[in-house]
Amino acid sequence: MSLVVAVQMDPIDKINFAGDSTFALMLEAEKRGHRLYHYTPDKLTWGAHGITAEAAEIAVRDRPGDYFTLQKPARLELAQADVVLLRQDPPFDLGYITSTHLLEQLPPSVLVVNDPAAVRNAPEKLFVMDFPQFMPATLISRDKAAIAAFLEEQGEIVVKPLHGHGGAAVFKLGRKDPNFGSLYDLFATTFKEPWVAQAFLPQIAKGDKRIILVDGAAAGAVNRVPAENDIRANMVRGGAAAATELTAREKEICAAIGPELKRRGLLFVGIDVIDGYLTEINVTSPTGIRAIRNTGGPDVAALIWDAIEAKLAARCQDLNA
Repeated sequence: MSLVVAVQMDPIDKINFAGDSTFALMLEAEKRGHRLYHYTPDKLTWGAHGITAEAAEIAVRDRPGDYFTLQKPARLELAQADVVLLRQDPPFDLGYITSTHLLEQLPPSVLVVNDPAAVRNAPEKLFVMDFPQFMPATLISRDKAAIAAFLEEQGEIVVKPLHGHGGAAVFKLGRKDPNFGSLYDLFATTFKEPWVAQAFLPQIAKGDKRIILVDGAAAGAVNRVPAENDIRANMVRGGAAAATELTAREKEICAAIGPELKRRGLLFVGIDVIDGYLTEINVTSPTGIRAIRNTGGPDVAALIWDAIEAKLAARCQDLNA
C-alpha cells in the first residue's frame, strides 16, 4: 500500500547523508512507493484547518551530490497523512515539547513515530531511571555538595547535561580534580535543570554499543569506539563504527525494557550500553541505522517500515470494526 508520509526533521540540506537514520528511513519509504513530505518543526501550525505544516514533497536517492529533490512548499493538513515521522534532533527543550503537544492533536488514523506523548514523557537520561537495575551508579542533581560527595565515592565520574545529545558537553572528572569547581560554575550558569553524573566506566575505551529496538524487539547493534584521547563514542564526535553481537546481558536488558517500549508506542528506540550498563534510552531521534547496515548488520530501516505498515493495517481494522 502506498502511504502519505510527513517527515518532521531538521533542514535536510544540513544532515550527514552517509550516516543519517532519518534519511535511511526516507530511502526505504521511497523504495516502497510511499509519498514523502518534508517540513521543519517551525512550520508546524494549529488553527482552523487543524494541524498543518508548510511542507514540500520530496524525492530521495542515495546518490552523492544529488540526494534529494524538493518541490515548492505548500500547506499540508497532517490529518491527511498516514504517518508522521517525528525526527528532529534534540535539544529536548520547550520547542520540542510543544511540537509533541501539537502532534498529539492528530486523529487516531495518523500514526506518529514515535508517539509524541510517549516521547515527551521519556527524556533519554530520565526514562532510563525506570530500569535502575541495569544502570551504572548515577546521580541527577545540581547540588554541589551532593555531586562532590558522589565524586569522592566513585573516584572518577562523567558529568553531562540532562537534555544534551550527540556527546556534547560530556566531561570526565577525577577525585580532587582542580576543574570541578569551574565545571560546576559553568554547568550551573548554562543549564537551569539538574545534570547527570555517572560512575566512569573504563571499558568505554572498547566501545559504547548502540542497540536499536523496533516495536520492543532488538533489531540490530553497532559498537561505537571512541577516538584516541576522547571518552565520547558518538560517531559525530569521531567514534568509529564496528560490527558487534549482543551479549547475554544486553539481551537481558532488551527483554526487560522491550515490553514497556511497545506499550508506550515507542516504535524506534536506540539504547546505549557500556560494559553491560544501560546509560541512555534514546526516543527523540535515535540514530545508528546506517552504521548497523554498513558494518554487516540487518536492514533496520526495512524492519521499522515493516512494523509501521503492520501497525497501520491493524489500526485500520480497529477503526473499521
